[in-house]
Amino acid sequence: MGDTGRRTTTDVRPSCQEPTPMPRLALYALAVCLLSVAAAVVSFVQGSWLGVVWVLLAGLSSNMTWYYARRARMTRAGRGSVTK
Repeated sequence: MGDTGRRTTTDVRPSCQEPTPMPRLALYALAVCLLSVAAAVVSFVQGSWLGVVWVLLAGLSSNMTWYYARRARMTRAGRGSVTK
């Protein structure tokens, strides 16, 4: 008769139109990078050479951020170009 507003199983979108998940590992690595930079600044201000370790950790985590963000971008680009 008329549209009842109920959703049927045929109304389900295909998986290719679902939003892509955020690159969580990249966000976690970015948070570690920012926190280690802050820890390095505090450490150097207090006169401790332990800040060198924090700087090294900031460098490592910034590289991880770049890697995981780029990997997520490439995955998204690859998924969009696949045709069935």
